[in-house]
Amino acid sequence: MDLSDSPEDAEFRARLREWLGKVLPTLPPKPSPDDWPGRRAHDLGWQRTLYDAGYADVHWQASPAVRLIFLEETERAGAPYVGANFVGLLHAGPTIAAEGTPAQRARWLPPVLRGEEVWCQGFSEPDAGSDLAALRTRAWRDGDDYVVSGSKIWTSHAEVADWCELLVRTDPGAPKHRGITWLAMPMDAPGITVRPLRTLAGSAEFAEVFLDEVRVPVAHRVGEENDGWRVTMVTLSFERGTAFVGEVVACRRVLGELALEARRNGRWDDPALRRRLGALDAGFRALWRLTQWNVSEAEAAGGPPGIGGSVFKLRYSQARQELYDVAADVLGDDALDLDRPWVADRLSSLSYTIAAGTSQIQRNIVAERILGLPKGR
Repeated sequence: MDLSDSPEDAEFRARLREWLGKVLPTLPPKPSPDDWPGRRAHDLGWQRTLYDAGYADVHWQASPAVRLIFLEETERAGAPYVGANFVGLLHAGPTIAAEGTPAQRARWLPPVLRGEEVWCQGFSEPDAGSDLAALRTRAWRDGDDYVVSGSKIWTSHAEVADWCELLVRTDPGAPKHRGITWLAMPMDAPGITVRPLRTLAGSAEFAEVFLDEVRVPVAHRVGEENDGWRVTMVTLSFERGTAFVGEVVACRRVLGELALEARRNGRWDDPALRRRLGALDAGFRALWRLTQWNVSEAEAAGGPPGIGGSVFKLRYSQARQELYDVAADVLGDDALDLDRPWVADRLSSLSYTIAAGTSQIQRNIVAERILGLPKGR
């Protein structure tokens, strides 16, 4: 398989790189981590800048190869991350583009691309984390609405979101994977309570969301009633397939910075540390090639990323934790100082074997759907 740029892709890469070099110096500074209204405005402003330059729809309309180039070049250039736009651009948006009706695509996709609306994710529940299909949030039909009651946890960006991609149980008598429905819920609907959660790293990008007889129009259902698990698999294929691509590039950059710091503070003299840095360099290069292979396969198949994303997610989660463990060794005693580079990132890396599907779940997917092993009992 040829993983090099085609002439068209190379031209896109050069044009994007030139544009980034011109626009990035003109951007305003990023707000403080706790200023979520400010961060929302900053992230939406960057999305609008992309929209005005013609780059806003690369996550949905461009080929997987072009999407990969975009993520690679923006991260290398130090461009703003998608931030509060994460769910809208990388989860809900691609799902609606793939599964939504023409009216739904016309209503929800343009505001995301123009940097006008933010989405959050309402999947996990207090009693249904890794076993997502065991969710209990209930929705029942009442005329042209669903009436929703229950709670969600780890809801990304709920405190600044306009919409929520929400999984609900519409048929409690069906097998657990078959009674789920995917809804788009307006976050200003009566009956919604948002309670921010503070993480180990001190940030508050997650929240608990409590739903007390919230009315969601049936017209906001994506896919058929009780077919939400299939739609969710489309969402998760994007989450695990391409959503972390830019972070691989960032990790390779951090690896280079760690090597420089180790040379500066004398820890480079430790051969064991040099071997660990070398192994990580090889590992992240391999992950990048795996990503290229995954998107090439998706492009050839004409669909969303496949189950190869689970292989990527499984290995990337571990590699990221290993990277920041090495960072702690490079920093020495300073690894306890939250004001030093990489310390907060080390704390957040602990969540990666849980977020977007735990490593245990990814191993089950690889075992059953790639290796063909029998399901556990």
